[in-house]
Amino acid sequence: MNASPAWAYEKVELVRYDPRWPEVAARELARVNAALGPWLAAPAEHVGSTSIPGLAAKPVIDLMAAVRDLDAVIVTIVAELDRVGWVQVPPELDTGASWRRFFVLPDAAGRRRVAHLHVMSPEQPRWQELPAFRDALRADAALARSYEAHKRRLAAKFADDREAYTAAKSSFVAHVLRATG
Repeated sequence: MNASPAWAYEKVELVRYDPRWPEVAARELARVNAALGPWLAAPAEHVGSTSIPGLAAKPVIDLMAAVRDLDAVIVTIVAELDRVGWVQVPPELDTGASWRRFFVLPDAAGRRRVAHLHVMSPEQPRWQELPAFRDALRADAALARSYEAHKRRLAAKFADDREAYTAAKSSFVAHVLRATG
């Protein structure tokens, strides 16, 4: 059995907003849209903290893409994404996220994550929720600052457990979505 890649064990570290993140996201969106074009239900989008100007974040670009029939096309899209450098995280390791297939774009050395790609059905509620959360933070600077403070507390508490860090953010996200929905 292969050893897990180094990027699988990255610590949770937040960094200051990098104005280059939108450029990196645009480049990767173009590559993902080109690779998955025939199967996409809608163009891929930049979501997550790196899509919020001024917000501190883990320096990993989060993208999402909706495909028409995830189960029918997964084998094909894995091959297409692999061709442009993306690595699928096996579904059995992507605990609690049966609604998506998850991919990581590692750096050239394979040491850290450059980007994540969440592939899902457009009927999946997350397809609407992720952009709605992003847009709420973009529209409200005080809310974005509150989210950043929350993330900083969680990053300190869960520095060695990315999954726990992500799970602990869910109540904040749910609260924002209820308020905007």
